[in-house]
This record gives sequence, structure tokens and C-alpha cells, in this order.
Amino acid sequence: MDAKDVDWDDARWLNPPSAAERVGTALVVTPHAGADFWRQTSYGFTRDTGSALLTELPPDTSVEVTFDGDFDTLYDQAGIFVRVDGLTWVKAGVEVTDGALHVGAVVTRGMSDWSLAPVPEWSGRSVTVRVSRAGDALTIRARADDDDWRTIRLAPLAPDAQAFAGPFCCSPERADLRVRFTRFVLGPADAGLHESP
Repeated sequence: MDAKDVDWDDARWLNPPSAAERVGTALVVTPHAGADFWRQTSYGFTRDTGSALLTELPPDTSVEVTFDGDFDTLYDQAGIFVRVDGLTWVKAGVEVTDGALHVGAVVTRGMSDWSLAPVPEWSGRSVTVRVSRAGDALTIRARADDDDWRTIRLAPLAPDAQAFAGPFCCSPERADLRVRFTRFVLGPADAGLHESP
């Protein structure tokens, strides 16, 4: 398949945000305070209240989302959300923790895990996250502006699973995060794990 832009109106909200408005071709989203996606591990709670704008992600396809925002408060986060159901999902992108911006992913199969790496140099820049679905796996990559892609995570996903994906954001600790999403693109899956798109 050829890469194609997804119109904001052609995707559906999982938990509509506090506000979402078109500004030119971008979509500016303000998530609800306290909203998040997490299941159990270490924190002991389950939250399935974050906002994600989803479209179908069939096998052998990819999704890319580009965004920027004023990420400066603990757990401010945005990126791509991939969902099968409430027990099986992945979120990947940037998040503030330990006083700095990090890139990472949460992979949930009944319980959540979390991997991350600091990227303070990405603050104030446009970030693109790419999730490629092929075989039994999701390959997750990210970059700031036109920097080289970084492989963030390889995560399992059943080949026959019906999955949906698209931009997401959460702000568990505040009410005024604004994230500006500028691209939402579906395209072909990456040719291989070690080949950048």
C-alpha cells in the first residue's frame, strides 16, 4: 500500500479529550487532567482513561504520527497508541519523568511494562513516532525533526489480532497540556527490523 494521510475526522476517539481543535491542518489536543493508560505493575492501579484517536492497523502496515507540545510536567506524554483491547495495548512516544523528557514505550499484556531513555535534547522539537506491524511484531521507532531514526522497542502482537492505532496524549498531573499533532499517516510496513523506513 502507498502511504496516505489519515483525516482527523476519519479516526475515532477512545476517550475523547478535554478539547480538540483544528488549527490549520494540525489537531491541537488538550487531554483531561488525571487521564492515563497503565495496568497494575508497581503502581498498583489500572487507568484506561487517556485519549487516543484510532484507525485500523492491519497486518503489514505502519502508522506515523508527528507532534510537538509543552512537555514540562511529570508524566506529560504523547505519541502513538496501539490497541487490541483493554488488556492488550502499546503506547510509545515521549514522556516527562525524573525531571527530563524521555522516549520510550509501555507494552501491556495483562500488566504493563515500561522502557525509556532520556532525550532532553528533543525538548521543544517536533517528534515523529513510527510503529510498523509485520508478522508477530510491532517495530517502534522515533526521532526528533529529521534526525536519524532510533529503534525504541520490538513488541509482540498476534498476527491475527484486530488492532487500531493513532495519536494519543495524557497528562496525569495537570489540566493544561496542549499537544499539536501535525501528521497522521498510514503506510506499508518496514522492510525489515534493521532497515529504517
